[in-house]
Amino acid sequence: MLLPEKKQKAMNAIYAFCRKTDDIVDSEHESKFVKQEKLDKWRDNFEKALKGKSEYPNLNELNYYIKEFNIPTEPFFDLIEAMEIDLNKNRYSTFDELKVYCYKAASTVGLMTIPILGYKNAKTKDYAINLGIALQLTNIIRDVKTDALINRVYIPQEDLQKFNYSEQEIFANTYNQNFIDLMQYQAQRAREFYKIANENVSKEDKANLFTAKAMEYIYIRLLDKIEEEKYNVYQHKIKVSFLNKILISLLVWFKYKVI
Repeated sequence: MLLPEKKQKAMNAIYAFCRKTDDIVDSEHESKFVKQEKLDKWRDNFEKALKGKSEYPNLNELNYYIKEFNIPTEPFFDLIEAMEIDLNKNRYSTFDELKVYCYKAASTVGLMTIPILGYKNAKTKDYAINLGIALQLTNIIRDVKTDALINRVYIPQEDLQKFNYSEQEIFANTYNQNFIDLMQYQAQRAREFYKIANENVSKEDKANLFTAKAMEYIYIRLLDKIEEEKYNVYQHKIKVSFLNKILISLLVWFKYKVI
């Protein structure tokens, strides 16, 4: 997205890694055992790639960009671990538990990409971490219905109890005031993480973080649309249109790159 060619190729290599890691777990026709075997092999080949010896050329290419942009490797391993969590865990007792998952599943991507975008202030890492959590929480709100179809409930059990809304009601797609209150609570939490993220953006790094800021604004718009539909994600497939994404990205470009 309007990046120099080398940086764009590095971003593409990271997104390919993330997509492949996610696809291993999301395959509908393979057993948990097979998926775990594939994740183990993927992790092993990533470790080999860091030495330039993977059987996957795309991982060896990724290693080139990791070295070129001094990208930390821990987030890559954490992302693989997040997919293992999805294999073995489909409920979260507390938000603290869920927050760890959100970090591994989403904040890691930000930590992989900010060295490519370029940053000077160490607080930018906190921006990436909190933005990732906010984005993942927004996804969880949007995907309550589709996640339930594969027996995943990401909303913390403590929150379900707090708002007197049961898992059975999720599976039945029960839309009532308790659900609205529950989802409003989730949305407020997501917005708090967007707020914390922005408190950690320094003036010197704003322009370089354009792509991250564009994603942030798009997801905030998604959250706005969910709220406009009074959180009825059971009946409405809520999304931000491609045209709207382009317009938002252009506005962010003008705000952070031009002004």
